[in-house]
Amino acid sequence: MHLIESIVTNAASMATIRRDLHAHPELCFQEVRTADVVAAKLSEWGIPIHRGLGTTGIVGIVKAGSSDRAIVLRADMDALPMQEFNTFAHASQHPGKMHACGHDGHTAMLLAAAHYFSNNRNFDGTVYLVFQPAEEGGGGAREMIKEGLFEKFPVQAVFGMHNWPGASVGKFAVSAGPVMASSNEFKITVRGKGGHAALPHNAIDPVPVACQMVQAFQTIISRNKKPVDAGVISVTMIRAGEATNVIPDSCELQGTVRTFTIEVLDMIEQRMREMAQHTAAAFGAQCEFEFVRNYPPTINAAHEADFARGVMASIVGASNVGEQEPTMGAEDFSYMLQAKPGCYSFIANGDGAHREMGHGGGPCMLHNPSYDFNDDLIPLGATYWARLAEAWLASPN
Repeated sequence: MHLIESIVTNAASMATIRRDLHAHPELCFQEVRTADVVAAKLSEWGIPIHRGLGTTGIVGIVKAGSSDRAIVLRADMDALPMQEFNTFAHASQHPGKMHACGHDGHTAMLLAAAHYFSNNRNFDGTVYLVFQPAEEGGGGAREMIKEGLFEKFPVQAVFGMHNWPGASVGKFAVSAGPVMASSNEFKITVRGKGGHAALPHNAIDPVPVACQMVQAFQTIISRNKKPVDAGVISVTMIRAGEATNVIPDSCELQGTVRTFTIEVLDMIEQRMREMAQHTAAAFGAQCEFEFVRNYPPTINAAHEADFARGVMASIVGASNVGEQEPTMGAEDFSYMLQAKPGCYSFIANGDGAHREMGHGGGPCMLHNPSYDFNDDLIPLGATYWARLAEAWLASPN
């Protein structure tokens, strides 16, 4: 690997910051301490900052030369509302909160790149270091954009990166096109007429109506959607009744829908609404249908993905830069990619062998209570950020 020597030399201090962040996780839009740590470090290194976009977001501003070209490098800062199983020294000190997705490591990698930029401005233009809040369900990227991120800081391209457990450290993955799915939620309330369980003919039972809907929804995937298009409908909650001998008045279904395109999403929402309403009507029941669109699909631009691949290959070799396997997980960097060309890539986090004594018994996987970010990624990720920005600002377009 061709790592930047000064970043490697400084890696231990960045790992210390990362572990401090891990020990003090904060949930979406509550990243006050985390933001203070980031702001203090950037200011210490002489990097001007802008605070407050998206409530707790921070933008570090690194300028060199006279060009008006600019690039965004983005890291997320928030943790998850879950209990950590690890008991090593840097485990969470806040019950019910945990950095189980590696955002502490993402922040540390971008801080390591910021430290390098503070001493080495080998580019002509501006690098905006975006430390974003509330990726885990809060839509922090959307909120920063709403509050003027790209008006205040005009850029030509945006880049994001996420650690990916399972693959060996030293590998990257990046691809053009959809790499993560849209995330959407639905809630359907079937309203019938309650009654005695021994006298069902006097009632309108909402439970079999809801069961018909659950089965019918899967025909949208198998019969309404093109077989080559990806889409998932998962009914994950069914709630009805309070007593075994009472037919309830209502039954509630909740779940998620995930797709790689807005067109497929539009079709699924429309068909689900029609099926729910008509199925309820066929049984003499009524139905309330709610559909909430959360994150759009994460779709990488071809030019930016190819550019990122070239930079990665220059660091770890072309054989260590793979294709991203699209995942049905969602990511709010998708909002930035809707606004600007760019790409979202993966950096391998290893198999979990890096974890110290006292780690939980579970696997080192994202959103697992035994997860921990691999500090060996910090110099690699920071080198990628540095070389990407330098190469992008030196390129003709």
